[in-house]
Amino acid sequence: MSDAHLAVVLASGGMDSCVATAWAANRYRLAMLHVNYGQQTEAKELECFGRLVERFRPTAHLVVDAPHLRQIGGSSLTDARIPMPEDDAPGEIPSTYVPFRNANLLAVAVSWAEVLEAGRIVIGAVEPDAPGYPDCRPAFFEAAGRLVDLGTRPETQIRIETPLIGLTKAEVVGMGDDLAAPFALTWSCYRREDAPCGACASCRRRAEAFRDAGVPDPLFP
Repeated sequence: MSDAHLAVVLASGGMDSCVATAWAANRYRLAMLHVNYGQQTEAKELECFGRLVERFRPTAHLVVDAPHLRQIGGSSLTDARIPMPEDDAPGEIPSTYVPFRNANLLAVAVSWAEVLEAGRIVIGAVEPDAPGYPDCRPAFFEAAGRLVDLGTRPETQIRIETPLIGLTKAEVVGMGDDLAAPFALTWSCYRREDAPCGACASCRRRAEAFRDAGVPDPLFP
């Protein structure tokens, strides 16, 4: 029987997953999972994950390499030859979409959760401010939950939780501020690992979110 008090949290090192981790820490024992998939800022995101592990002190933590997503390509996050957008065009799926990434991440999380006998998986997906990513929709996670039920042992009971799914980016910042989420340990830039570029779509969304929430961004004191 799965342990409903143990949650596998997908932690990218970004601000959304940091807030989701802080949310889960108030409810569950944590097992923090990070996946390297060949993104351009892979080393920086892994560094941030390590710092978040030190802060949250989970029961277990795991880093998994998934190089096939870089090999498959099709995204400006994994292929430097594809231009990195500075704005999100309304109604279009941007080049930063990594094809079916969340399904790949969830597959790893479910496998580990079943071994740990964890009863929850927490992911910081955000639909309103995700720029048209099809795998950030509530319907996708509902379908994924049904797949988990069908593809695991009869005694395994794992529920996927998306506590940020309906929030705007500014609301995510506000929630994180209320939870004392360590934003200073996170990274959002798609391009650089030394200092945020301030120009990519992710940097722009982060800056707008902190501004609209009225919360200072610790990366820009």
